[in-house]
Amino acid sequence: MLNSLLIGLPVMLLCLLLQAVFLTICMRRYARFKDAQLQIDQLLLDILLLSLIMSLLLLGNFLQMAVWAGLFMLLDEFDSFATALYYSGVNFTTLGYGDIVLSPQWRLLGPLEAANGILMFGVSTAAMTSAVMDIIKNSRRS
Repeated sequence: MLNSLLIGLPVMLLCLLLQAVFLTICMRRYARFKDAQLQIDQLLLDILLLSLIMSLLLLGNFLQMAVWAGLFMLLDEFDSFATALYYSGVNFTTLGYGDIVLSPQWRLLGPLEAANGILMFGVSTAAMTSAVMDIIKNSRRS
């Protein structure tokens, strides 16, 4: 169990760092586009901005799943990266099919990844909510 924690916690920290990077990029891009005086319909701009934020945050979450899958490959838990990524995606999204499990030695990594994933999706949801609320606030002004 201690081995799982010693290996899993640094991966969680790496994922937190990745999430922070993608979130910072998203929010800076959002602020830059919102402040720019573009000659484009406001509705179209809002749709494009929200789509960009959602896409970037999903990409960041997918990269985190890939990091976990890479760890599982390093630990020789799976024969192919595709299987490791599938397992990682199931855990990261807290879906938990249970059709594939880790060996008893590394089994605790599954719940660690699930805790990491639910936190990261929560942060992504908060960022999207903030952007939507900003759009609503700005549309009420105009």
